[in-house]
Amino acid sequence: MPDTLASLTRWQRDYLNSLVVERGLSSHTVAAYRRDLDRYVAWLGARGITGATGISSDDVTAYERHLATGDETHRPLASSSRARALVAVRNLHAFGLAEGLTAVNPAADMPVPKQGQHLPKALSIDQVQALIEGVERETPIGLRDAALLELLYGTGARVSEAVSLDVDDATRLLGDADAGLHLIGKGDKERIVPVGSYARAALDAYLVRGRPALREGAKRATPGLFVNTRGDRLSRQGAFNIVKERAAQAGITTPISPHALRHSFATHLLDGGADIRVVQELLGHASVTTTQIYTKVTAEHLREVYATAHPRAHRV
Repeated sequence: MPDTLASLTRWQRDYLNSLVVERGLSSHTVAAYRRDLDRYVAWLGARGITGATGISSDDVTAYERHLATGDETHRPLASSSRARALVAVRNLHAFGLAEGLTAVNPAADMPVPKQGQHLPKALSIDQVQALIEGVERETPIGLRDAALLELLYGTGARVSEAVSLDVDDATRLLGDADAGLHLIGKGDKERIVPVGSYARAALDAYLVRGRPALREGAKRATPGLFVNTRGDRLSRQGAFNIVKERAAQAGITTPISPHALRHSFATHLLDGGADIRVVQELLGHASVTTTQIYTKVTAEHLREVYATAHPRAHRV
């Protein structure tokens, strides 16, 4: 990556974009992250650091101290604001390492401030069915969108993993009824996930009748499985837009992103009795601790069902 101030701002921009596309965070949350990272990038620039590769763990520690003590131009941040700002910095560096923008993570040892945990938002099974079954399967775009939605929900793949798939990946999968799909996750960690009959059928239809039509007239070759209307590999933003548009078409009014389908995949598996260690492997989580947040989602769901269905849950 070029060692310029522009590289810092591009790094920040790409990370913020991932919060929307990959994690489905609200515009309000992303705006808060942007303010925190604007402060960080400006502080780095004032110290003569203009590239992501030039940041050391000492710089991160100095910034942490700066937030706590302030200077002649900035007052110290309150503890809650400081915690959020440090989380933004830590996550930015983790993103840089995962994306190959930097070779090390200088914020890896930064203490993790305690914050309220936000439970992931999962769709109901009825909402998922409305989303997927509402897609027309008579057009190339409809075949592509149906295959993408079936794959995201059927495998729990991250959107970046889905759009990185090549035609050869799908061909190998469809050529063997017992084969799983190879996904490359964070840190280039590979995992194999099973693919159900609905997703297999949608992928097969898309490869036979959808992708060739979308590729017709394309100016350059691409091995990408999912392609846009120009015939080029579909981007993460493109997949995000497809999910949003299809959700609106299905009458789903709650905020939705590709990550919501990953959340739904995990939540519905656990609701159905799947072992948490199995779900961890399917999601590609390095630690089961990350997966355990979904047990809280299912517990919350159970409480809601109990409160509304049991005749003696509340006093009359």
